[in-house]
Amino acid sequence: MTAEQPELARLRRDYAERAIEVTELTTEPEPLFARWFAEVEKVARKSDATWFEVNAMVLTTADADAHPSSRTVLLKGYGPEGFTFYTNLRSRKGRQIAANPSVSLLFPWYPLERQVIVLGTASPVPDEESDAYFAGRPRGARLGAWASEQSETISDRAWLERRLAEFEAKYPGDVPRPPHWGGLRVRPDSVEFWQGRPDRLHDRIRYARDEAAPTGWRTERLSP
Repeated sequence: MTAEQPELARLRRDYAERAIEVTELTTEPEPLFARWFAEVEKVARKSDATWFEVNAMVLTTADADAHPSSRTVLLKGYGPEGFTFYTNLRSRKGRQIAANPSVSLLFPWYPLERQVIVLGTASPVPDEESDAYFAGRPRGARLGAWASEQSETISDRAWLERRLAEFEAKYPGDVPRPPHWGGLRVRPDSVEFWQGRPDRLHDRIRYARDEAAPTGWRTERLSP
């Protein structure tokens, strides 16, 4: 039997700072996402919240047996076409997406008592986009993309450091992008904006893709 932890049961707070006003809703999700992203960036800068990465998002994928797998990745681009991140395509997430491209993204914006949940389909970005992003990474990160056999079991830390030294010697100048490393873009089918409200009566606004709608999206309010 699991021991009771009454101190956890007492941990709660009320959300009363903000609301999703009807007047701020947009006909498509991307403009509202951009506004929220700018607001959380502003709050993070003002509070010097160095612990908080505003572009961090939880990516959830599933294996062939439908077992979910979640991890935090960094958003590197967004727009009407979707949300972009970069990774080793041989990693667990890369392999799972190749087999089943349906994914979810969660943006946990705690300072604003908000979260955004995206459901959609991931697909590779064009090579030229991956090349351009990779070229702008720090040299160490580029070498690390070669050195790491992401998600594979390794013997110890020394193995990883030896691999890094090998690629430092192999690429003394420019470091090319590994063919197994690149960008993935999630084309959203739905985007839910969640705002904490008093008494747990939170605001939940979902944009669902609907080709019959004038803008290609319909907007609906969900019960909390």
